[in-house]
Amino acid sequence: MTTIYKTNTVKHPDQRVGVFIDVQNLYYSAKNLHGAKVNFGNVVAAALAGRKLIRAIAYVVRTETREEQPFFEALQNSGIETKERDLQIFLGGAKKADWDVGIAVDAIRLSPTLDAVVVVSGDGDFIPVVQYLRNQGRQVEVVAFRETASSALIDEADAFTDLSADKEKFLIHDRKRAPEEVAGKGGRGRRRTK
Repeated sequence: MTTIYKTNTVKHPDQRVGVFIDVQNLYYSAKNLHGAKVNFGNVVAAALAGRKLIRAIAYVVRTETREEQPFFEALQNSGIETKERDLQIFLGGAKKADWDVGIAVDAIRLSPTLDAVVVVSGDGDFIPVVQYLRNQGRQVEVVAFRETASSALIDEADAFTDLSADKEKFLIHDRKRAPEEVAGKGGRGRRRTK
């Protein structure tokens, strides 16, 4: 069961919904909090809550190795559009992979065609866009991991859904086991049972 901590909204099937996913925010939250990856398909389904999807956009960052390409393809195969940006590497080795302005611009640009805007991020930098969209008459919802979500962002939104409240639904755990878990008695490579 997905926990909705705060809701001032009525959700009905005819609402037109845009879902804007801050992939970096969710990726690092899931990794640091739960040692897992995010099931983005289930996140979008929960954000929609049976309403009409107009656009679901995941904002992603490309690295020089392009090893993330299968992930991008998996997002697209699940019906999520991707917007890609190259990872910026500055002199001295600093890296930047920020999509906040791009997400905010798209949410504002697409808002005339939407009844509800769902920001999938806990980043407090989205507070001004949430305030603006609500002032324009849009229902604005936030979906994120509560432990890493800005309390002020949650307060500004019409509704908040905590992804940590249903880990089985929203997380993908790596099925690989550590070598010491795989090796059985006598080092014969048998898998231990729990």
